[in-house]
Amino acid sequence: MRTHYPRTPHLPWSPGKASDDVTAADLSGFAGREVVVTEKLDGENTTLYADGLHARSLDSAHHPSRAWVKALHGRIAGGIPAGWRVCGENMFARHSIAYDDLDSYFYAFSVWRGDDCLDWAGTVRFARMLGVPVPRTLWRGIFDERALRALRLDTARQEGFVVRTTEGFPRAGFAARVAKWVRPAHVQTDTHWMQAPVVPNGLGPTAVLWDVRSGGTPDAAALSAAIGGGKTGGGAVAEVSARLDVAQRTGDARLAGVLATLLHDRRRSELMPSLAENLGMPLARRVADLVGLHATLHRAVPDGQRRSGLVRMAAAVDPGVLHAVAATVAATKEEREQVEWSMLHADDAGLLGPEPLRPLRAGVRAGLDGLDPDAADRCWAEARDAYAAGRISTAEEARPYTWRWRGNDFPRLVLTVGPSGSGKSTFLATLAADERISLDDMRGARGSRQDQRANTEILHSGLDRLDAALKANRTVVWDATSINGQQRAVVHAVARRRDAWLTHAVLLVPEAELVRRNGRREHPVPAGVLDNQLHRFAPPYPFEAHRTWYVGRNGTVDDVAGTLDSEDP
Repeated sequence: MRTHYPRTPHLPWSPGKASDDVTAADLSGFAGREVVVTEKLDGENTTLYADGLHARSLDSAHHPSRAWVKALHGRIAGGIPAGWRVCGENMFARHSIAYDDLDSYFYAFSVWRGDDCLDWAGTVRFARMLGVPVPRTLWRGIFDERALRALRLDTARQEGFVVRTTEGFPRAGFAARVAKWVRPAHVQTDTHWMQAPVVPNGLGPTAVLWDVRSGGTPDAAALSAAIGGGKTGGGAVAEVSARLDVAQRTGDARLAGVLATLLHDRRRSELMPSLAENLGMPLARRVADLVGLHATLHRAVPDGQRRSGLVRMAAAVDPGVLHAVAATVAATKEEREQVEWSMLHADDAGLLGPEPLRPLRAGVRAGLDGLDPDAADRCWAEARDAYAAGRISTAEEARPYTWRWRGNDFPRLVLTVGPSGSGKSTFLATLAADERISLDDMRGARGSRQDQRANTEILHSGLDRLDAALKANRTVVWDATSINGQQRAVVHAVARRRDAWLTHAVLLVPEAELVRRNGRREHPVPAGVLDNQLHRFAPPYPFEAHRTWYVGRNGTVDDVAGTLDSEDP
């Protein structure tokens, strides 16, 4: 069934109201509710279904400006369930505003399941899964008319804004939950855009990424330019995209696989901070983890260890995407055969679907109602590890297995990982902890922070302090570079012995920024030492701790792995 998009009422102070427009005289539907304010784009209202699309008019005829969105629909329609519709803005043709940096020619602004509009978080997730962006957020918070009246737009480049409640609502409540502000004298052309020659708007540098997300054929050169480098030719990215299409991967999963193929020969430790600048931390670390793990599928592994290893890797990457990348970049017949054999094991273990751990996670969560969030996340981490090790095989078995951690009565350890100058001490200063163990401070107490001669003695002294603190059920932060697995292993051993909840705080800062910071530090490390650290830096994977925080160059946690919420799609 086809459905008109409702008319959006103007806010009372919107200067762009026409004589036949509707005004939201009563704003009580927003009162006390969280709202999100997004940019109103100057395009054509368009609705996509699983089996078709239309502009605002249900019987809208063909127009050259609609050819692009029809092609998009052909790629993503399979991801729209029957009875759902995606409403958005077709931005291909220039109307009254000329755009030159669009992310895509289609932006989704609402998703409907029958007569119910999804909440904003669900809208963003679903749109991203399809591979289409949402309009830029201008403001978010509890509805405040004064804050909205104070918004200032560049009306030469922006048509206006739309405010809606972040929670979902029924179609009947649309007029009370959605409103718009439009610039004065919005239409500034003499001829209606549909009667004039079609002039395409301009796309920005990220449009190539959204094109891949939505199922488009990857352009290796354009992708390389967008992310700052990559040596793989178009043949490889075309092959991996075909494999991902067979595996029905869309959105970020498809993009991650294509980018990992393009960058498969790059160092993972360099990729994570550099990609985060353009892709954001969540996608950057998933691409980098694909780059780091794909080669493991090229090697012979005892069959008895395959399932365990694949389940563990599923905490870091999508196994279906991982196999697609590994198969595409395999250099020899033997490597390809190992990937094929791994796929058989993964398929037998039910790991090739988009969310292989979802049944286990859902079952574990169902038994944790009312539990402290930390205890719930610990239970999930332990259940995941036990499932990988074969100690449990169902969610039902996970409930008694995790009983011991439900009381939230266990010590906690935060272990920093990152080269000198990445901001470890600054970040840890923001955390509440009973004790902080800094190897640099311990060296300083002996005379010099740079004196490495007593490292072994200092390490053992620090580990003794850690053991005593965890035995006393305390919360401890371990402040050291911990740049590789060997350095982390000795700390992990103490944490395991004392049954501590282990969190890795991985600090990811681009190399150029690290060099700049080191030059300004009170206690800079020699340039050769920093170079050596960067060469040996091997960030941990999510499955190496119960929880992982990814801390960006601004010192904030930009991504989390290992918790119930962070692993929800």
